[in-house]
Amino acid sequence: MAEKRTMNAGTGIAIGVAIGVAIGAAMDEIALGAALGVALGAAFGAGFGRRGKDKSDDKRNEDE
Repeated sequence: MAEKRTMNAGTGIAIGVAIGVAIGAAMDEIALGAALGVALGAAFGAGFGRRGKDKSDDKRNEDE
């Protein structure tokens, strides 16, 4: 059975920046969109990074 893959923090930041730049391009303010994207990406990245760590901690506790 294949392992379930989780998104890491860097991927979340990259997705956020891409979304932010797209929004910024639509508003003709690419720099503002990129800044919003970094903030959004950091939030995504923190959430995904924490989620992956919680699962590994739970597995360690089950083994003990």
